[in-house]
Amino acid sequence: MDILKVLEQELNVRYEQVEAAVKLMDEGNTIPFIARYRKEVTGSLNDEVLRNLDERLTYLRNLEARKETVLKNIEAQGKLTDELKKAIEDAQTLIAVEDLYRPYKQKRRTRAMIAREKGLGPLADMIRLQMMKQPVEQEAKAFLSDQVETVEDALLGARDVIAESIADDADFRTYIRKYTWDHGKIVSAQKGKGQESVYEMYYDFEEEVKKIPGYRILAINRGEKEKILSVKVDVEEGKILQYLKRKIIHRSETQTEEQLKIAIEDAYKRLIAPAVERDIRAELTERAEDEAMKVFGKNLEQLLLQPPIAGQVVLGWDPAFRTGCKLAVVDETGKVLDTIVVYPTAPQNKVAETKKTVTAMIRKYGVTLISIGNGTASRESEQIVAEMLKEIKEPVSYVITNEAGASVYSASKLAMEEFPNFDVGQRSAASIARRVQDPLAELVKIEPKAIGVGQYQHDMNQKKLSQVLQGVVEDTVNKVGVDLNTASVSLLEYVSGISKTIAKNIVAYREEHGKFTNRRQLLDVAKLGPKAFEQCAGFLRISGGDQPLDATAVHPESYEAAGQLLAGLGYELSDLSEKGFQKISEKIPDKKQMAQTLGIGEITLDDILKELEKPGRDPREDMPKPMLRQDVMEISDLKEGMILKGTVRNVIDFGAFVDIGVHQDGLVHISQISDRFIRHPMEVVSVGDIVDVKVLSVDEKKHRIALSMKNI
Repeated sequence: MDILKVLEQELNVRYEQVEAAVKLMDEGNTIPFIARYRKEVTGSLNDEVLRNLDERLTYLRNLEARKETVLKNIEAQGKLTDELKKAIEDAQTLIAVEDLYRPYKQKRRTRAMIAREKGLGPLADMIRLQMMKQPVEQEAKAFLSDQVETVEDALLGARDVIAESIADDADFRTYIRKYTWDHGKIVSAQKGKGQESVYEMYYDFEEEVKKIPGYRILAINRGEKEKILSVKVDVEEGKILQYLKRKIIHRSETQTEEQLKIAIEDAYKRLIAPAVERDIRAELTERAEDEAMKVFGKNLEQLLLQPPIAGQVVLGWDPAFRTGCKLAVVDETGKVLDTIVVYPTAPQNKVAETKKTVTAMIRKYGVTLISIGNGTASRESEQIVAEMLKEIKEPVSYVITNEAGASVYSASKLAMEEFPNFDVGQRSAASIARRVQDPLAELVKIEPKAIGVGQYQHDMNQKKLSQVLQGVVEDTVNKVGVDLNTASVSLLEYVSGISKTIAKNIVAYREEHGKFTNRRQLLDVAKLGPKAFEQCAGFLRISGGDQPLDATAVHPESYEAAGQLLAGLGYELSDLSEKGFQKISEKIPDKKQMAQTLGIGEITLDDILKELEKPGRDPREDMPKPMLRQDVMEISDLKEGMILKGTVRNVIDFGAFVDIGVHQDGLVHISQISDRFIRHPMEVVSVGDIVDVKVLSVDEKKHRIALSMKNI
């Protein structure tokens, strides 16, 4: 198999692009580095395509390695024919290779093996070849022995051998698997009686295998795991049995026809059907998980890219009932100024005392924003905050902050190191405050899968989920860039080329030598060699250092070209500031000629110009800003037809959940998202978007709100 050719066709890119990308990956270059600084080489393949390429490359290489192992094993048995060798070499999937290998694989002791040990193999061959002249019962008598006492025992053993040979036939399995995929149905039913659950819609449910959406597969799988549902793949077996009979029985009305029919049915029902069902359900689950991981990854990216609310003193509010609400005030830089616990919620209900305490904190520290976590007692806390803000003169707003993973972080070793004198509640409140100041810097401290912006993430392949989400965080961090002099270890270890050890060494170097004034100083950091420097340097920013370009995304390898470019256009590098050199690209009449003069590619030239026009540009500037509130509504205030503004909190396969300020997020079903046909909600909305919605219906008892984004 030409792996590069396969990747070219699958990813719909040029062969040279695949070849270049694979070479760069094999040389140890990271995906963010390749995507940002090797565009000339790969023809501008982005990080998403590169990650898909990397995943498929790993699969195809594993496939080729498995083929080699299988070929060696069959050859060692002396059974490798040219035809079989070609079939294995041409196989496109691991499952196809395993189908071909099945007859030669060492099996645990089977009924067929026992029958062969009893000397019934030749009888099975005679029946399979359909060449008997005498009645089969007569022929079977010749195989009776101490181990085979009756004719029926002999025929049963022979049928077991035939059934296994049918089940081991790769062509039969391929046909049956495809037929079941094309014509089968997923069927689920209630297991036991009298249970009410979230799985009620699956109590008497069926849907075509090839059409069932991924989120239903994941829901059914979970219901089965919780022993609420029984699940099977149902297919009309008559057509499959007819196919097998047509392929195996060549002469009708022979002495062996009845025995073959029994063996065929046994082969299908006992050996093939259960295995095919497992294969199909595994494939459906894998596809569903891949889809869900993509959605989860996109949601996570949007959450990480939320714009920072800079320059504000924030009061973080971690709501709770019995144990009280934990508060933490952080200054504009994220430094914790004060923490306290208040008890405005049940059972204490000390509302007046809480208002007095919080008002005093607002005045003492100049708090301008309150960040309320959206967990337990969030609704009650929001009510109190909204009332209090009406009673004071200070211009303070509040925002509801997704606190997913805050409890995981607050109990982590990292949080203990960061706040050794705080308890988990104080750490959580500080995290909730900092999340609005710089969401990315705070969220990277939490294991990605603990940030709940997906579906069924706990049911998925955890290793693969971690890899996918790790990649999302890595791409996002490198897209934004990192301040070398303020970044935490948690943030630095996501930078291209920087391991956890190197991240710790960078912080240690900073503590010992003071601020970095030049990117080249990174080469003095322990274990950060030339290769790591090449990978990370462009993503690390230094403001106010010796080299103005260190504050930009221009890579040190392009400094000479950038300097020549500026000099040629009459600029001084020392004049580069945050404002940049406006409209500098318009001063170049022929970019192709300029790129040749500088000895760089046109794509690199364009990237340099963008950075010189707007140095260190933060892509988060383009994202929707968080919605600040000063008032609150009850679910009882909602009426059909109301038009409201809300924040998209989660996007899933069948819709989007929108926070409209009543604690319970409303669902905009996919059919209500757009006037045009869409295949997935992500074509229209993303996490963090501020959207206008219309209330369709409200079910207070079930806490369900149906919303629409159409015709507004």
